[in-house]
Amino acid sequence: MKNTFLLLAAILMFAAISAHAQENTTLPEMPDPIKELSNQGAQVRFLGRDYGLDAWITIKNGQEQYFYVLPDKSAFLMGVLFDPKGKLVTVEQVQKLQAQGDSTLDQLADGFAGVGAEAKKPPAKEFETTSERLFNDIESSNWLPLGQPGAPVAYAFIDPQCPHCHEFISNLRKEYLEKGKIQLRIIPIGFTPETIAQSAYLLAAPNPQERWYKHMDGDKTALPAKSEINQQGVQRNLAIMQSWKFDVTPLIVYRGKDQTVKIIKGEPKDIPGVVADLGARS
Repeated sequence: MKNTFLLLAAILMFAAISAHAQENTTLPEMPDPIKELSNQGAQVRFLGRDYGLDAWITIKNGQEQYFYVLPDKSAFLMGVLFDPKGKLVTVEQVQKLQAQGDSTLDQLADGFAGVGAEAKKPPAKEFETTSERLFNDIESSNWLPLGQPGAPVAYAFIDPQCPHCHEFISNLRKEYLEKGKIQLRIIPIGFTPETIAQSAYLLAAPNPQERWYKHMDGDKTALPAKSEINQQGVQRNLAIMQSWKFDVTPLIVYRGKDQTVKIIKGEPKDIPGVVADLGARS
């Protein structure tokens, strides 16, 4: 009981510190599920109130979750919050508390707590160039492989309903992916609630390559937009994409034969040239 009172006192302190630029940071009542997480040993922080929603973060075993309580307190949501322009409000909420030197929040990824169990902070690492830091972020995203292991790798942010993504992967499929010349690691995102849900389903599916190809082939049941699927992995991918100010799909990132990091925004005009630059087997 003593620890619980100490934790609540800490939450009150951090809520007061983060009052600037938020609608109201009076500490609200903690929802029962968050209380239960606290009782199980989770660290809890009140992130403040934006857009009428009380925001909480819980951290347990190095994994973080975000909760937003509806204004009438009748229910709450788990995930991250975007403003009307698509900017991640959750990023700003976390950064405001990080700026206060909270040692618990320092466990989280630089600039933004990677959303959910899929995202854990890698060991501190120095990067010689910005492109190397970008490539590290891409490698730590929630990706799914198309093709065969052991082949040269390229990464691509994709939206399930992006026609250019479909065309790009179709042009790779038979000649390069199915023949094992390259492996494409797709990073599912979504620009609408429907495509976010589809991407979440893809990440959770036991047979993602089969599901994706069926979806590309026109099977409307292959990627259902199920709202109950945990979307935190997709939100993590979106956070990475937006942190680098990327806003198009497909967005391809790979390391060329000369070991430099290459970025292609949109569908590549010279796919054979990209494949050759990857050092693919002929």
